[in-house]
Amino acid sequence: MIQDPSQAEIKGVAKLTKKEARSETGLFLLEGPQGLKEALERPKLIEKLFATESFEEKHPGLIQRAREARVSVNLVSDAVLKELSDTTTPQGVVAVCQQFHVSIGDVLSAKPKLVAFLAQIRDPGNAGTVLRAADAAGADAVIFSKGSVDIYNPKVVRSTTGSMFHLPFVIEADISSALDKFKEAGLRVLAADVAGDSLSTLAASELAKPTLWLFGNEAWGLEPEVSALADKLVQVPIFGAAESLNLATAASVCMYASAFAQNS
Repeated sequence: MIQDPSQAEIKGVAKLTKKEARSETGLFLLEGPQGLKEALERPKLIEKLFATESFEEKHPGLIQRAREARVSVNLVSDAVLKELSDTTTPQGVVAVCQQFHVSIGDVLSAKPKLVAFLAQIRDPGNAGTVLRAADAAGADAVIFSKGSVDIYNPKVVRSTTGSMFHLPFVIEADISSALDKFKEAGLRVLAADVAGDSLSTLAASELAKPTLWLFGNEAWGLEPEVSALADKLVQVPIFGAAESLNLATAASVCMYASAFAQNS
């Protein structure tokens, strides 16, 4: 068992909580049993695993699956696990994984019908929740623009609850050129914008078409030059007294509207 948090290997792994180290190594940290469960469906992505004895006692099946997949499993003390976690209450397991984003070309080759595009999304919780909602709605991919939060940020990884392993995602995309490519591939670009037409007025036949939903920054929405690239601006109507919806909720509503139409 590794008991010393100041051990060189542990210090090196702990650096992966920082974006610079993740960019240099092509690795990231995955914390928690749900994320590990999903990652074990693609075990070759897992470089090594650090777990406490109490975690192994509570989740013996996950540790056994990791060992059977020939993942390097390292038992560590609570102090070591805390060094590797960026949470106040660590969940007892941290995996070092290889980054696995794809290119726009990879996404287009699969002939997508529903795509979520996040333009300069900064909040980790929002980013992860939108990806999770996209997964639930059956979307074919999620695109993160340049200037968006790093999907491999531990907070984003946790908030996806394993959904990042279910659908392809692109990072650091140039908004203008990416949208042009999706349009050329036959996808209609619908931008979520308070100045747009109400989502409730869109016909099912319109929503059933191959669609890319474009979502903007939490604070200022879409830049005018970006919203101008959309085929249509769409707002999520508020029928009650709420002042607004947060980004993740609005994105979920939009994606499900398309999913209902496309799967009816």
